[in-house]
Amino acid sequence: MDSPFDLSDETGYRAWREAKLAAYPRSVDELVVPLADPRRLTAAETGSLEDRCARANMAIYSAPHLPAADKSLARELARQLGLMRLEGNYLADEDGLSSITPADDEGTLRGDYIPYTHKPINWHTDGYYNALDRRILGMTLHCAQDAEAGGENALLDHEIAYIQLRDTDPDCVAALMQPDAMTIPARMDENGVARPAQSGPVFAVDPEQGFLYMRYTARTRSIAWKDDALTQRAVKTLAEILADSPYILSARLQPGMGLVCNNVLHTRSAFSDSPGRRRLLYRGRYYDRLGFAARAGGTAGKVE
Repeated sequence: MDSPFDLSDETGYRAWREAKLAAYPRSVDELVVPLADPRRLTAAETGSLEDRCARANMAIYSAPHLPAADKSLARELARQLGLMRLEGNYLADEDGLSSITPADDEGTLRGDYIPYTHKPINWHTDGYYNALDRRILGMTLHCAQDAEAGGENALLDHEIAYIQLRDTDPDCVAALMQPDAMTIPARMDENGVARPAQSGPVFAVDPEQGFLYMRYTARTRSIAWKDDALTQRAVKTLAEILADSPYILSARLQPGMGLVCNNVLHTRSAFSDSPGRRRLLYRGRYYDRLGFAARAGGTAGKVE
């Protein structure tokens, strides 16, 4: 299969790159799709979501007129977009969605993990520590309540990060495609190994469907990069790109708004709550990609 992600095919890459950059949104407002009822999408609404996801691997929906705390909004929307295989991680709610809100005490199970605090979260894709047969390909965030202040998300399509890195130094892309480029050490608990160490690439191409996916975290603790000069240079170069990419889109989700995406790169800024306004987002992690019409190799026309 011809692929724009083949480092030996410069002609194919250049054609795909030109189309991708021409279509990519320059403002987060271009991602927003108003929905009458996320639980019952119309054909026009589905087409609008598909258009945004084709351009940027993500879309933001808005339905502020409905009860924002209703979890069925996020769950049923995801189902209509082909996100069926929900990861029920051990911190998730019984329905598999995770209620991302600050824990009452940092000494609790959830309070030990940064998503459940008021702290900022650096660039990452969700589930970067998962085994490769449990890749998180799709992700949703639904805002039930925004914070009193802060809590913005920076967003960047991983295909754009790939373009910027390849344009800077193709050898860096090759380094981050190595199967042992990034290792997440084992997570231990009182019973021993709760999750074994997991090695894998940062960028990889699905061998069957040809799409590009990414597993990445900018954190500097609990991570081991391959100890060679090229990989170290690639990690530094990618971090520099993420620090000031002109393609970064910033969004502050408000109640009734949400993100659907093919697990793009994202951050979260620090935030503060008040007693009557406690930030709450419902997060879904899926083993599926968004289920629009098939596309080959990540071209900018349609989303698989």
